[in-house]
Amino acid sequence: MIEVELRVVSSYKEGLLIALSDTLLANQFTLLRHRRANTDSGVVMSLLVKGPEANLLRMEEQLGTHHMVSSFESGIFDPNSGNAPLIPQATAATPIATAAPAAPAQPAQSDIPDQKRIEQMLPQVARDYPQVFGTVLALERSVDPAQREATMRHIGARVGAWVFKRDFVLGAHQPLSGSIAHVALPALKQLIAVKQEGDTLSTTSSPFCTPGQKALPTPQCHFFRGYLEGLLNESGHLGTVRVSESSCCARGDDCCRFEFHA
Repeated sequence: MIEVELRVVSSYKEGLLIALSDTLLANQFTLLRHRRANTDSGVVMSLLVKGPEANLLRMEEQLGTHHMVSSFESGIFDPNSGNAPLIPQATAATPIATAAPAAPAQPAQSDIPDQKRIEQMLPQVARDYPQVFGTVLALERSVDPAQREATMRHIGARVGAWVFKRDFVLGAHQPLSGSIAHVALPALKQLIAVKQEGDTLSTTSSPFCTPGQKALPTPQCHFFRGYLEGLLNESGHLGTVRVSESSCCARGDDCCRFEFHA
C-alpha cells in the first residue's frame, strides 16, 4: 500500500469531494483526510489517500482527466513531515505550482529515483500516451544527474506496468521468449520503430540518443529499460526480469539493443 498526496483545482464548488471519492473508491484508494480552500479562481482541495501502488497510475489518469478537475498534482506522502500541512494551500494571489523543484540529490543516493518528480509527471504521461517523449525528455533534462538513471528507469517501469494491464493482460503467462515477441515487441512499437532479433530488441530511433553528439561512456536509454521491465514483471509469472542495454547509439554503437535476463 502507498500513501499519496493529491491537489486538485476545480471551478466546481459543489459535489467535488463526492466525485473525487468515487474515483478513489473505484481504484481501491481510501481517503484519509482532506482540506479545502476557496479562492477567486475556484476550489483548491488537498487530499491524503492510501491504496495499492498497482492502481496508482490509473487513478491519477482518471483524476487528471476528470471533467470537474482543471488542475491536478500528486506526490508520495512524506511521513517524516510530522503535522505540516498536507499540501500548502493556495490563495487568490498565489498561483498553483505545476512542478516543484526536487531537492538536490546526494551522490551516494544515485540509485534512488526522484519519486516526487515521477508522481508529478505520471498523469501527464498517461494523458499523452503514446506521445510521451516531450514529457519524458523534459523530466530527464530537469532531474538531478545523480538520480537520472534511477528516475528514468523507474518511471519507465511504472508506465510499462500500466501498459501491460491496459493492453496485454490477456497475453500473460507466456515463457520469456513468447513475452518478448507478444508483449515487449508490440508495446515498444507503440513508442518507436523496433525490431526483434532472437530474444533481443533493437532500435535506431531512440529519442535519448542525439545524432552527432559526442559519444558517451554509458548507454542512455534508461526509460526503455524500465519500460520493458515493467511490461514483463507485472504478471509475476517470469520471476524478476532485468533488461540490459548491450549497445547504444549514444555510445557510438550502430543501434540500441536490449537484452532480457530472467
